[in-house]
Amino acid sequence: MANENSGLNTAKRNKKDEFYTQISDIERELRHYRKHFKGKVVYCNCDDPYISAFFEYFAKNFEFLGLKKLVTTCYRSQHIDLFSQNDSEEAIKLEYIGGARNSLPLAKDIGVSALKGNGDFRSEECMEILKKADIVVTNPPFSLFREYVSQLAALDKKFIIVGHQNAITYKDVFPLIKENRMWLGYGFKGNVAHFSAPHYEDTAVAGDHKEGMIRVSGVVWFTNLDHNKRHEEMILVQRYHGNEKAYPTYDNYDAIEVSRTQDIPCDFSGAMGVPITFLTKYNPDQFEIIGATESEGTGFSNGLWRPEIGVAQAMVDGKRVYKRLFIRNRNLNS
Repeated sequence: MANENSGLNTAKRNKKDEFYTQISDIERELRHYRKHFKGKVVYCNCDDPYISAFFEYFAKNFEFLGLKKLVTTCYRSQHIDLFSQNDSEEAIKLEYIGGARNSLPLAKDIGVSALKGNGDFRSEECMEILKKADIVVTNPPFSLFREYVSQLAALDKKFIIVGHQNAITYKDVFPLIKENRMWLGYGFKGNVAHFSAPHYEDTAVAGDHKEGMIRVSGVVWFTNLDHNKRHEEMILVQRYHGNEKAYPTYDNYDAIEVSRTQDIPCDFSGAMGVPITFLTKYNPDQFEIIGATESEGTGFSNGLWRPEIGVAQAMVDGKRVYKRLFIRNRNLNS
């Protein structure tokens, strides 16, 4: 995993976040949200339209989805000018309102205008476009994910965006997940994504190599649009009572350790610590998210932490375990 994510870590350090999502991954995820798009303005605010598969997807499926408008802006970067076919570093805005059924629109079908600034999603002019949009769909910069999500939350925008699963416990992200204002989508196949990343070398293993792509594990879709998978009940087959040794209580948290999501017991009503990958199976009707370990943020544990131990990361028999979320089964009485 270290090798697979080396490009991601380098991107965070160097602020080179041009990771382009494959259209096959976009199609696989967005087919689950069709009902949400009818009559809506979709804004892709981190996408060079001449490279971005998000623009291609929405342009091709504009009528099928019943969109009202598609708007795309990107941070100033090198691309091929739509009309002259020459390299350009001008930040632009594209607007498309339909007319090229089942195919990419021609130049004459698209409204193209130069942006005054550099196209940064935080700029005033891009913020004004965002305020008028209904749904945001994009792959935002890895290094700016916290700021990006905070902006969407502040404006109460609907979104489907790509991010890394480690963002689940970010201070600006976890409260949204806990309050059911943000959750995971269906996900990438095998929890792994291949991105076109012009600044980085392909680090994929030989059996998973894709020419011109970089492989990053732990990539997920974040959204606040409802979908069917979110309401699938997890079938619990393990039992706590009579098997207590398999579920030790933490040294420093008033909760039991469940090291694998599939091992969540069906008969335990108290607080349980689970891996962050639990969110791929999370059904808010079945479970309540109580909090997370204090190592992820002060006050995150919602009173479960025992500070006298002096360690914020969850511990079992003196050994620290990786990031944990604390959950409770809603269908059992405490």
